[in-house]
Amino acid sequence: MTLTQEKTIADQVRADFPILHQEVNGKPLIYFDNGATAQKPVAVLDALRHYYEMDNANVHRGVHTLSTRATDGYEGARDKVASFVNAQSRQEIVFTRNASEAINLVAYSWGLENLRQGDEIILSVMEHHSNLVPWQIIAQKTGAVLKYVGLTETQEFDLQQFRQLISEKTKLVSVVHVSNTLGCINPVDEIIAIAHNYGARVMIDACQSVPHMPIDVQAMNCDWLVASG
Repeated sequence: MTLTQEKTIADQVRADFPILHQEVNGKPLIYFDNGATAQKPVAVLDALRHYYEMDNANVHRGVHTLSTRATDGYEGARDKVASFVNAQSRQEIVFTRNASEAINLVAYSWGLENLRQGDEIILSVMEHHSNLVPWQIIAQKTGAVLKYVGLTETQEFDLQQFRQLISEKTKLVSVVHVSNTLGCINPVDEIIAIAHNYGARVMIDACQSVPHMPIDVQAMNCDWLVASG
C-alpha cells in the first residue's frame, strides 16, 4: 500500500467523524485519546438522534407503540452484542454505563456475597484502576487477601509467578486482556484454564481487545467479560 493510498483511507475514515472536521489552535484536530473515550461516527450519531426523535420510551415498562419499539431495539442490540462475542444467548449480555460500572457490579454483588476472610483475589500490576480499586474495597470489607502478578523482563504478564501465587484459597482472578498502557496481549485462555483448575472464577477486562480482535467468550470460557462500546 502506498502512502497516497494510506492517506486516502485515513481521509475516508476521518470523514465519518464530524468532531474531527474542526480545527484546534489553527490546525486540523488529531485525536489520540481513544483508549479513554472514543469519538462517534456519523452512523452512531444518526442512530442516537433517530432513537430520541422517534422511539424514546421506557424499555420493558409499557405496551404502547414507542415502548414496544424501544424494547425491540434494546433486545436487538443485546442480540448483536451476543453474536459479536459469541455468547450463548442475549441473556448473558448486561448493559451498563461503562466497564468500570460493570466491574463494580460484579464486585458489589458476587464479591460481597461470596468472598470471605482469607479468600484470595489475584490481579495483575498492569490493571486499570477500575479493576483495582473495587477489589481493594471488597477485600477490606470481606477480609479477602489481594495478590498481584508482576511483569517479566519483557514487560509481559508473569505466567510463572501466577502459577506460584494461585492456590485453593483463590476465589477470583481478574485480569486485563490487552493492557491499555503496555499494549501487551495477556494469555487469558491459559490464565482462565489454570484458575478454573483451582475452582476460581475469572473476570476479563476486554476494553482494549473487543474492538481490535475476535472475541469468543464460549471458547475463552471466562465467567465474566467486561468491555465498553
